[in-house]
Amino acid sequence: MRWVTMLYAVVAYLVFWLCSAYLIGFTADILVPRTVNHGPVSGIGQALLINASLMLMFGVQHSIMARQGFKRWCRAWIPAPMERSTYVLLSSLMLGLLYWGWRPLPLTLWWVEGGLAVALWCLFVLGWVLVVYATFLISHGELLGISQAYRRLRGRAPCEIGFHTPGLHRLVRHPLMSGLLLAFWSTPHMTVGHFFFAAGMSLYILIGIHFEERSLVRAFGDHYRAYQATTPMLIPSLRPLYRAVASCFMKRKRSV
Repeated sequence: MRWVTMLYAVVAYLVFWLCSAYLIGFTADILVPRTVNHGPVSGIGQALLINASLMLMFGVQHSIMARQGFKRWCRAWIPAPMERSTYVLLSSLMLGLLYWGWRPLPLTLWWVEGGLAVALWCLFVLGWVLVVYATFLISHGELLGISQAYRRLRGRAPCEIGFHTPGLHRLVRHPLMSGLLLAFWSTPHMTVGHFFFAAGMSLYILIGIHFEERSLVRAFGDHYRAYQATTPMLIPSLRPLYRAVASCFMKRKRSV
C-alpha cells in the first residue's frame, strides 16, 4: 500500500505539471491546440454560459476540497497521505476539462505591438516564474502531495508546518496568487474571451484567498493577524522602497 500511495502521488504530481504547462500555452495562445482564443466556436451567449460554468465548476471543486471539513471527510475514505494528492489530481483534471470545453470570444479589446508588447510578455513570464518559485517557498512537496506520500513510504510520522514567512512572503501574503494574476492579465492581445477568463479567475482567487485567510487565522491566531496587519495581500507596498531611497538620499546629504 505504501508503494501504491507513492505511485499515486507521483502520477498526480506529473498530471499537475502537465496541466500547469498547458495553462501557460492556453493563456499565451501558443503551442497548444486549444487556447483562450482558439477552440470550438459558439454564439456569444452560449460561449459565456459555457465558460462561466467551467470556471464555476473549477472554483467550487477547488474551494470545497481545500476546506478542513472536506479534508476530514476525505480521510475517512482514503489514507491521509493520499488526501493532498487527490486534491491536486482532481484540480488538475478540472483544469483539463476547462481547456477542453472553453469557447473563445475573439473580439479584440486591445492589441499592442513594439516595446509595450515586449514589456507585457516579460510580465507574463515573470508572473509564471513567481508562481513556480512560490511553490518552493513554504514546501513544494507538501503543497503537491509528494512529501506526504514519501513519509508514508519511509514509515515516518506526519509533520506539521509552522507559521513562517520566507522570501516573497515578506512582501505579500500570497505571492503565488500575485504571480497568477500577473500572468493572466499580461498579454499584448486581449480578447473578450481572454478578459472573461482573467476576470473570472481573478474573482475566484480573491474569494479563495478570503476563505484561506479565515483558515489561517484559525490555525495561527494572533501571529497571522499581525502578519495581515503588516503585509499586503497581493501587491507589494512601495513604503520599503521609499524608505530605502529616502535613507540613501539623507546619507548623501549628510556626506555633502
